[in-house]
Amino acid sequence: MPRPDPRPVFRFAPSPNGLLHLGHARSALLNAEMARAAGGRFLLRIEDIDATRCRPEYEAAIYEDLAWLGLDWERPVRRQSEHMDAYRAALARLEAMDLVYPSFESRAEIRRAVAARPGWSSDPDGAPLFPFSRAAMDEAERRERQAAGEPYALRLDMARAVALVGEGLSWREAGEAGPVPADPAAWGDVVIARKETPTSYHLSVVVDDAVQGVTHVVRGADLKAATSVHRLLQRLLDLPEPLYRHHALVLDEQGCKLSKSIGSESLRDLRARGVSAAEARHMALG
Repeated sequence: MPRPDPRPVFRFAPSPNGLLHLGHARSALLNAEMARAAGGRFLLRIEDIDATRCRPEYEAAIYEDLAWLGLDWERPVRRQSEHMDAYRAALARLEAMDLVYPSFESRAEIRRAVAARPGWSSDPDGAPLFPFSRAAMDEAERRERQAAGEPYALRLDMARAVALVGEGLSWREAGEAGPVPADPAAWGDVVIARKETPTSYHLSVVVDDAVQGVTHVVRGADLKAATSVHRLLQRLLDLPEPLYRHHALVLDEQGCKLSKSIGSESLRDLRARGVSAAEARHMALG
């Protein structure tokens, strides 16, 4: 039997739902440089579970932009849309532990419920916590509505999950003197799958990192709080714990983080106005 590859493994995992910008470039360049310095491997993963927003032309642009920056990565590239069975298997394990339930509340119903509760708590990203509970609907009714084909989200019963894992959940953060305490309960009953998609970002990212043997997760500081949910899922699914590093974000002139959703200048735009790859690398890392 061949011995496992002992080299550290880093990855850059963009979603092909828009064009990459300097924030993505920073993550990709940091991962590639850290892999090189450690004598490790640099992987590219395409996180394309959102079939409504992800497009082939954006995936092609990812390869073009990274190559322009001077990066290379191992082949084949893992595309999440080709591994739904792995996510279904992980979801089934959570269901077998009675940690998952379907919720049928629409976005409008959730907004109304939150509006009726002034001062309702928000998750670390600033979104209101799910304002309903598993106990609010009989399990038999949930099964009937599922069987009837109604749309639903599959949520993690956070209270049960946290109780099952117990106290002391934490993660290792590069540069931190000790373990960082995890607080997954701050996210409430997060969505981990939907009727039409057997996974979510939270579930697929921990499955993928485990399958690919990722040892170092280097990503933006905006994802640091989500690590609490990822560590919870890793413990529940008996998955290995990577070392995390959450780097500072690239900000625009107004001090806001770059984002596809607000039309931040893309790497393609930079090329079009004559910015060189070397200049773009400096802008991303400077």
